[in-house]
Order: sequence, then structure tokens, then C-alpha cells
Amino acid sequence: MIEPPHLTRPPLPRTLSTIMEAAAGKKILVVEDEQDIAQLVQHYLQKDGFRPVTAMNGIEALKKVKEEKPDLIVLDLMLPELDGLEVCKRVRSTPDTAMLPIIMLTAKAEESDTIVGLELGADDYVTKPFSPKALVARVKALLRRIDRTPANGATHYRYGALTMDPTRHEVSLNEQEIPLTAKEFGLLEHLLRHRGRVLTREVLLNAVWGYDYYGTTRTVDVHIRRLKQKLPLLEDAILSVKSLGYKLKDTD
Repeated sequence: MIEPPHLTRPPLPRTLSTIMEAAAGKKILVVEDEQDIAQLVQHYLQKDGFRPVTAMNGIEALKKVKEEKPDLIVLDLMLPELDGLEVCKRVRSTPDTAMLPIIMLTAKAEESDTIVGLELGADDYVTKPFSPKALVARVKALLRRIDRTPANGATHYRYGALTMDPTRHEVSLNEQEIPLTAKEFGLLEHLLRHRGRVLTREVLLNAVWGYDYYGTTRTVDVHIRRLKQKLPLLEDAILSVKSLGYKLKDTD
């Protein structure tokens, strides 16, 4: 007897099944003191195959970072005991977690609050109220920046004394490894890949952040400044093009 076609479940498309398998191995730490919001974010992350864990305050967040070893943190700015900015600062100052991706949640829409968070090392930010689906999309985009292989097949980039290995997510200057956040790494990789070309802030936002960006382009400026601080070689190598964006000087 032949089984009716409607009883046969087709396999998941290759791309969808691959995404779900990748998400299933990723642990996301959600740091949020409002229980309803924490549960909502947790629910949407679970729907997409992630493994969320939660913390209700800054002290608990740092403990969970050490114990759970998450792949990414969704971090609220306003937290009891220890605020999100201080949590971000401590995570970035610890060698084992210096490159841990961080998406900051904030009810403050002022540009100054956003800039402070980015200066301390946040890779991205979302202002409340927000769409849980959009937040999950940000999580996926940020993780893709870490997991993806070079689009042009390059195994590494060299720029003077600077070396980048995209497959290992490593950057070295004078053979000393320099820890970069996911966004810093993605921004540097894009500049290295397109050296000598003027890249507008909008192009960099779309390429590195991986979604249509409707916020301030100051985000790019902050990350460029952080790259120059961590890699002094880039101080004179990354040129600011007035009213447009940035260009990495060609060494050839």
C-alpha cells in the first residue's frame, strides 16, 4: 500500500535545517530585570533553536558569563546591583570574554547613551520597546559575522605588521594577538578586503551589521575609533573622507 502524499513530511530545506542546527548549539545569555521581557525574549530565542539562559541583575550576569560560557549576551542597560554599562566593561576587560558578542537593550533613546555603550564594547544596541523577532534577527546577524568564512576565499589578510585570520577570528599586530569584538573584527575585515576604496558609513553599516540600519551612523565612527585605539598601525592608515565615510590606504 502506497502512503498518501499528504502523510509524507518533506525534509527541511537545506538552508533552513543548517540554520536551525547552528542555532541549536548557541547559548544566549539574556540579562533583563523585567521578568515579562526576559521570558518573551527567551521564548522567541527558543523558537529559533537557541539555548537561552537568563540573569536578573548585573552581579548574576557576571556569574552566568563565567559559569555558562554563552556565545552571545543580550544585556539590558538599567539593571539592579550593577548596571549594564559596568557589566559590559567588566566582560570586555576579562581576556576570556573580551570578544564575547554583546547586544545592549536600553530604554534610553538618547544618542549619548548609545555612544557610551558602544565605547565600552557593545557590538549592537536595541532600544525599548522592541520587536522580539527583530531582536532575534540581530542575534543571528551578529553570530553570522563570527561564524562565516571569507567571501572571496582568502585564508588571511596582511597589512604591514597586521595579520587577520578570518577562519580563526584572530587579529595579530607584530605577532601579538589583539582581542577585537565581533563588530570591530567585521569592520576591519571589510576595510582590508576593500582597501583603497572609499566606503560610506551606510555601506559599512549594511555590510558589517547585516541588516537595514535606521539609527545613527555614529556607530561606525565609534567602532573606527576603537579600532585605532587597539591597533595604532591604523591611526594614519584609516582615512576619514569628509561627508562620506572611510578608506583604508592601499599599501601597494
